[in-house]
Formats: sequence, C-alpha cells, structure tokens
Amino acid sequence: MARVLIVPGLHDSEPDHWQSWLQRFSRDAVRVVQHDWGAPDLQRWSARIGATLERAEPGPWLAVAHSFGALALARHLAHDEPDGRVAAALLVAPADPDKFGIGELMPSRALPVPTTLVMSTTDPWLSHAAGERWARKWRAQTINLGDAGHINVAAGFGPLAVGASLGCWRKNNCWLASSARSAHRCSSGRLRCSRKPHIEARIDSFARESWFPSIRRIRCSPFEES
Repeated sequence: MARVLIVPGLHDSEPDHWQSWLQRFSRDAVRVVQHDWGAPDLQRWSARIGATLERAEPGPWLAVAHSFGALALARHLAHDEPDGRVAAALLVAPADPDKFGIGELMPSRALPVPTTLVMSTTDPWLSHAAGERWARKWRAQTINLGDAGHINVAAGFGPLAVGASLGCWRKNNCWLASSARSAHRCSSGRLRCSRKPHIEARIDSFARESWFPSIRRIRCSPFEES
C-alpha cells in the first residue's frame, strides 16, 4: 500500500505550508528531516532521502517534494533509488539548480519513475523557461499554475489543492482531490483551498489529466478523515 513521502525545501516547510498539511492529513506519511535545513547540500540532502526510506517500510512511496527538496529528490531518484521503492514523484516549484551552482550534479536524463513538475510564471527561484528545460530532461509532465510565485505560504498557499493530489479513496485506487469538491478544513473549520481560487481549475485539470493516470494503479493509504 503506497504511502506519502514529504520532501521539504530550504528551512523546512512551516506548519501552514501545504506539505505540512498533507503530512498531517495523510495516514502513515513520512517526512524527510535534514540535518541542516539552512545548508543546501545536494548530495547530503539526497542521501538523507535514501536514509529515510531505508528506515521506513519498503513502499511503494509517492514522493512529494518542494523547492530545493525537489532537486534532492530528482538526484536521489536518478542515482540512488532501488527499483520499485518510489512509485511516482511530484516536484512542486523546484529551485533552479543553476542558482546553487549544482546544475552539473543534476540528472540530465529521464527519471526512472512517473514524474510531474508543477511550476509558475512568477517563481523567483525558477523561471518558466528553466522549468520547461528541466522537465524535458527528466521526461516529466508539467503543469503551469501561472501567477503562483513559489507555491508556498508566502505566495498565498496553505492547504492547497495540489497538496491533496495524493488523496486516496475507493479501495485499490488513487484519486486526486479536485480543489473545491474535496475541500480542506483550515483551523477555523471553514473550507478553503488557497487564497488564489482562479488557480484551482488548473490544478483540477492537472489532477485529472496528468498525475492521476501516472498512479491510478497504485493502492494508497487513505487520508485521515477530519
């Protein structure tokens, strides 16, 4: 039964971040915890992903990464991942490797698992052109959320629908939560997905057309009801 692996970026993902929400909401989710969240060391971060998986159950795992964590996950998948442990990868707002001088350390070929790269046109850490270039190298499906910044709390996203894209209902099937229909509850109990509702239609389209076909045969741990 597939479980969710959370791979945060620099400085970790704060409690209001969609990754933290996803971890709280997903039964048996596991978070990769770096030794030094402020030191973006690609090889150490990648090795930490491997060490986390070694301590956990065999899988399969659905890996959900953000920012620099997405780079570490791509590196891990290309160089250190045994067959079958990670079933699919979701790379949200990956940082541009060239900003860290690590472009030559990144994989330049297709990643070994179904991969989707989610980006925006206003991300200060990754230009749209760079995102498309890396997606082509990794043979990743892409979705562009438009004016969505770094797709984090600072850009106006808390429990965003993309964080629910691993929602698993119905036995033996993975279902992608479409924004409003599977809305999430914030601490006040009100329903919301993000502060930018115009993006939700794009996320819903992404869920139905891109991510779901990649993992529809994977049996997943259910989300906790709340």
